[in-house]
Amino acid sequence: MKEMKVVDGKAETSYKTLLFVCCAISFGSYSASYMRLPVVPLYARSLDIPTAQIGVINSAFFLMAGLLSLPSGMLSDRVGCKRVAAFGLVMLTLSSFLLCFSETFSQLTFVYLLFGVGIAAFGPTMMSYVADISPPTHLGRSYGWYTTALFGGMSVGPAIGGFVAQEFGFLRVFFISGIFIFLNFWALVIFFPSSPSADKRQKKAVVVKMLFKNRTLIACWLTAIGGCFGLGMFITFIPLHAQNQGLNVGEIGLVFSAQAISNALSRIPFGYLSDRIGRRSLLVIIGFIGVAAAMAGFGISATIWHFIMFAVAVGVGMGLAFTSVGALIAEVVPSEARGFAMGGYNTCIYLGMMLNAAFMGTVIQAVGFRYAFFIVASEILFFISVFYFLIKDFKKLNV
Repeated sequence: MKEMKVVDGKAETSYKTLLFVCCAISFGSYSASYMRLPVVPLYARSLDIPTAQIGVINSAFFLMAGLLSLPSGMLSDRVGCKRVAAFGLVMLTLSSFLLCFSETFSQLTFVYLLFGVGIAAFGPTMMSYVADISPPTHLGRSYGWYTTALFGGMSVGPAIGGFVAQEFGFLRVFFISGIFIFLNFWALVIFFPSSPSADKRQKKAVVVKMLFKNRTLIACWLTAIGGCFGLGMFITFIPLHAQNQGLNVGEIGLVFSAQAISNALSRIPFGYLSDRIGRRSLLVIIGFIGVAAAMAGFGISATIWHFIMFAVAVGVGMGLAFTSVGALIAEVVPSEARGFAMGGYNTCIYLGMMLNAAFMGTVIQAVGFRYAFFIVASEILFFISVFYFLIKDFKKLNV
């Protein structure tokens, strides 16, 4: 395997080792951070905070993560990935510990704003770093391994948090979360290379100005919005739709587990497939067509097996599409501006989920769940059409 030279020039570290470190730290950080997601709403309810305000608390996280992902990516291009990622872990640690002392709506909202700041600083920076350490021929498999670790952490974290809360109480979850994130902070400080030199950072600022003319990058950003609009439909409204169809809470949990597991496990083989085929854009289109078909399927689902089948289809489609999108962005964007590109990519992910949560509730009230899922399927196909139009000649771009 190709050897990659660390940024500070004092040592050489293998690509496999650095990728393993990235995956381990991301898995640990996302597991610890997402321990809080199913617990905080229940904790807020125990404090007699109304349901509407609990929704505002959660939306504060998505809003801040979406707003700051792009500028955080730009900052990592200027000051280095290590510093920005470390800052993100500090914010995540602080937000966990502050939850132990938060007892009002305003306090919880402030803490979740910090949560969003931390994720915005950590997420895009790590994705940029994975591209920096990967040989061009290994981008697909690198993102396959990395996003498997990331989504694995997102899947394991809530389960651990729910168990700890059940056995030891809410506050113990927040404390343990903070401890584990802080340990990951020190792992990053110890094992990551130093930030690039000032001369290299200054050069990066100039390249960013050219990226808004990069049709391939814009296509990837737009398809991330469209795909995550569908993912937002799954996360936000499948529980309500499934309950209307007679599924209980445990069965709904199985549906979500089916999506999470298939999403995580499919990314490694699809990453290798992306490297072998080379036409990553084709895999993006196939993946999102599968997601659109699954969304339409949810509209007519009536049993738990219907829901599980289409949840697996969503997970596999997302795994195929987003693994290829991440590698494609790294492939068509200069290394000097990958933080900016990945920051925009993460912003689009959160924006897509936010738009769905904001608008589809009203649509569902007007037309019902069946037609609402058909509308979302049509929206995904529309964004895929735009993606194809923008990217069909991406090889001609000279970025």
